[in-house]
This record gives sequence, structure tokens and C-alpha cells, in this order.
Amino acid sequence: MPKKSNSTEAAMTDMVERTKLGDKNALEAIVRRIQDNIYGLAIRMLLVPADAEDATQEILVKVITNLGTFKGESRFETWVYRIASNHLLTTQKCRAERWKLTFETCEHMIEEGTRDAGKPSFIEAEEKLVVEETKLACVHFLLLCLKRELRLAVILGEIMGVKSADGAEILGLTPAAYRQRLSRGRKRLTDFLVKRCGLVNENNVCHCETLAALHVKKRHIDPNNLYFATHPCRSRQDSHAGDLLQEMNQLTRAAMLIRNNPDYEAPGVFVESMKRLIDSGRFQLLGT
Repeated sequence: MPKKSNSTEAAMTDMVERTKLGDKNALEAIVRRIQDNIYGLAIRMLLVPADAEDATQEILVKVITNLGTFKGESRFETWVYRIASNHLLTTQKCRAERWKLTFETCEHMIEEGTRDAGKPSFIEAEEKLVVEETKLACVHFLLLCLKRELRLAVILGEIMGVKSADGAEILGLTPAAYRQRLSRGRKRLTDFLVKRCGLVNENNVCHCETLAALHVKKRHIDPNNLYFATHPCRSRQDSHAGDLLQEMNQLTRAAMLIRNNPDYEAPGVFVESMKRLIDSGRFQLLGT
């Protein structure tokens, strides 16, 4: 999370105060400011975009209806991330978590895909977008192999760029405990990628195409309904990182592969949804 200037924080505080007074334009500005980060956190925790949309809606309701509790003692984005993280840590199991993925499961899928590589069904899955979907989904699947606490720390610190002090505040930990949790999660992902990923370790065979075929065969991926390859994204400053992988050592390659996960854009429905919610009278802004 980039460090915000005092003027930006002052502007956010002003928008919060105006929203509590009923200013719909200020409410819209706040939702637009935070919706992508909330959705990005949710889709990486939950994998399925529809589940991430539902979670984002629920988190936005909590943020908007609790604006009266924001006292400016922390940065506004940190406060929002804390609400989002608490929600995602305590919500009931999502459908992807019910798959009970483990790193061992992922290894078995790689082996099964390799065995099936010569079968006719492989040709059907060689479409470029399906292979790209597999590459992007790989990080999401591996994240699901981590317990929620480790998964959230990796998403915040490794993918979304949250600094240690902010991550600790978001998760209610000491900075040292946060760094330790992040390190444990990152090591588990890195160990797997160094052992199995051809992009990370040049001694490994690339399994993206064989895994694409297997995921289509098992209906884990629907070529007509891709989650990630066609998902609207914001460009990242490190979006060229894939071209640099050849110049890095294995551990750095693994970290870059995880970190270069796209910045997904939230569907453009949340602003109007929040407006309708407040207009309905079902929820009121605290402090109004």
C-alpha cells in the first residue's frame, strides 16, 4: 500500500465527514476509491469472482455504515483493510475452500496432467486464453493451500504491497509477528514454485499447457467462462516483470511471480448499490 500524503489523508477525512452529513457525491468518491482494493483482496482470498463480489458488497456496507467510528487515528485505507480482513477471516467457508486444496493436491494434479499430455483432449485445451487462465489461476490455487491467516498476510504484504507496520495494524499483530506470518506463508509458496514451476526453476518442465488440459477435462476451467484471463485489470508498475524472470535467481523469480498477480478491477456496480442501500433506509451512516 503506497504511503499517502497528509493532503490525501486530509481529503479522505473531509469526504468521510461530508458523507456522514448525507453528501452522495462524497459517498460515491469513497466507494470508487476503495472498491478495487477490497475486491482485489476478496478475489484472492475466495478465488471465485461471484463470491468476491458478494464479499465486497458486504464489506462496503460495513465500511459505509461504520464511517462514524473512523477517528483518523490510522490511515483511512488501513482502517478499510482492517474491516475487510476481519470479514474475510471470519466469514463462512467459500466454495473454493470446500475443495480443500493442499500443496500435495497441486502436485498430484501436475502429475496427472503430465500423464494425460498425449491424449486427444489435450489439443482442445491448447487455446491461448485457457493456458493464460491456468497461469493466472495457479497463484490463486496455491494461495488456497494456505490457511486463511497466512493467505491473508501473503496477499496483503506480497501482492498488495502493504508495509509491515500497516499489515500489523490491519491484522492486530505486532510488526514482528506480522513479518513472521508473512514469511511463513511466502516460504510455503516459494518452496512449491521452486520445486515445480518451470518459470521459477529452469530445471523444471513447464506444466501450464498440460494443467490447462486437465483443468478443462475436470471442469475446473470453463473455456466459455474464464475467471482471470478476461477479467478487467489495472496496469501495474511491475507489469513487465515476466520479461525479467530470466535475469533473477529462483527465490526472486518465485517472489516476482507471486507479486505480479494482476490488479483486478471491481465490477462497476458498487457505487449505485451503496447509494440505493442508504436511500432504502435499511442502513444509516453512524454519526448522522
